[in-house]
Amino acid sequence: MNHILKNKRALITGGSRGIGAAIVKRLASVGADVAFTYASSPDRANEIVQAAQALNVQALAIQADSAEASAVVAAVEDTVNKLGGIDILVNNAGVLAIGPIDDFTLADFDRTFAINVRAVFVATQAAVKHMKEGGRIINIGSTNAERMPFPGGSVYAMSKSALQGLVQGLSRDLGPRGITINNVQPGPIATEMNPSEGEFAEMLKKHIAVARYGTVDEVAGLVAYLAGPESGYITGANLMIDGGFSA
Repeated sequence: MNHILKNKRALITGGSRGIGAAIVKRLASVGADVAFTYASSPDRANEIVQAAQALNVQALAIQADSAEASAVVAAVEDTVNKLGGIDILVNNAGVLAIGPIDDFTLADFDRTFAINVRAVFVATQAAVKHMKEGGRIINIGSTNAERMPFPGGSVYAMSKSALQGLVQGLSRDLGPRGITINNVQPGPIATEMNPSEGEFAEMLKKHIAVARYGTVDEVAGLVAYLAGPESGYITGANLMIDGGFSA
């Protein structure tokens, strides 16, 4: 495979499972040295480190709760210190709390925004201090920023919509510095936490133009493109990868 990211250093938040793990492995496969955060399960994180190292790159797992701003900043600094810098930031860590407005707690609201929005801002602010021209910031948003077809998802949708405004605004701040920032907005993706079979999945498939769930590797492929040298004219964009869910 073409090592288009050779000598680049990437940090992926929430990289020990699902979409995040696929992104770690994909960026490593095209030559990037990778660091990633994980909230728990060090054994799983170590498996991802070993998979990346098998691709002849440096790999580093950092335990960090994205709800804690200080932990997010420390993860960026750890990446810079151990990998020698940071060229790519993928803000992937996220939580999904679903519930009707009558029952939705302020604790769930605050945690959703702490991880899905504030941590993205905090990591970006910390990373750009070290990024040079050609830097790439990629957020994993959601198609639900554009379309929420079932009840109970209002707070999650709002948190992902917030990222749209953030990247559009930050593209103006960072463009003159040669740093791009974009959202990747997946639709239903088959993961351990979101299986592609079952009653809920069948309901969602009715809204998807291609009538199937996406794969983590499909999302990782788009992220790798945005992290690479051919995407320098894409910034401030909200890019759907949702099988036509929002069409």
